Amino acid sequence: MEKIPKIERVAPIGDAELFVRFENGIEKTYDCRPVLALPEFHLLKIPAFFRAVQVDTGGHGVFWNNDLDLSEYELWTNGRQNASPAEPPA
Repeated sequence: MEKIPKIERVAPIGDAELFVRFENGIEKTYDCRPVLALPEFHLLKIPAFFRAVQVDTGGHGVFWNNDLDLSEYELWTNGRQNASPAEPPA
């Protein structure tokens, strides 16, 4: 099984995507629209809440609160690799 790198940085892009930089330097864009359709992720539809995303301690995922998170596996596996390094959103 492929070793999934830890997350180094996350930043919201608009109201439905995440910019994710992994410790190996690879950057991906993760489309959150599929999870936004799930009832347990309804709070992410609030733009200010969505923008509050943070990397968890240790880089094993990202979170918004104690109940809403995404693992590094999910972000790595289902994120689209960016063609070239880009300046992440502020």
